[in-house]
Amino acid sequence: MKPWRDDPFSPEERAEPVVVVAYDPGWAATFELLQARIAPALGELAAGIEHVGSTAVPGLAAKPIVDVDVVLRRARDLPAAVERLETLGYQHLGDLGIAERTAFRAPSGWPRHHLYVCPAGAPVLRAHLRLRDELRADPGLVQSYADLKYALAERYRDDRDAYAEGKTAFIAGVFGRKSGQRRARRK
Repeated sequence: MKPWRDDPFSPEERAEPVVVVAYDPGWAATFELLQARIAPALGELAAGIEHVGSTAVPGLAAKPIVDVDVVLRRARDLPAAVERLETLGYQHLGDLGIAERTAFRAPSGWPRHHLYVCPAGAPVLRAHLRLRDELRADPGLVQSYADLKYALAERYRDDRDAYAEGKTAFIAGVFGRKSGQRRARRK
């Protein structure tokens, strides 16, 4: 288990079982609410705010926690972004071992979400966007991923880290596909 300070989950959330639920169209509205709160605080520092992760893919089962990536215009603006997000109640957690991605614990009383700040063009940001976009474009892939997530949640109900690790090979397979492979299958 990760030390409390280095974990986007609070100790209470970490103790909860892994639960995957059917897609909820309300996740998009939750993202929009979060975006509306975050964007004014960051102002010109943010090039964009992206809904990423499984809750960003219509029809995909997910843990009911919205993932949000703030895209910074310039990496050097990170300290200013941290200050502004802290005024909203976010707790800065650092990079948690992932280069060019800074994590935050959400303010108490806000909808459940994970917030990450990445500079434009960061590899981790590109990976989040690519996975989201590949899944959005391929209903068969969505179903395969949902089936895997349900099975992993059942098997690793009390182990969030093992659940996350269990998805690694699937995600690597998505990234290993040639970009034209998806289009050829649709014809």
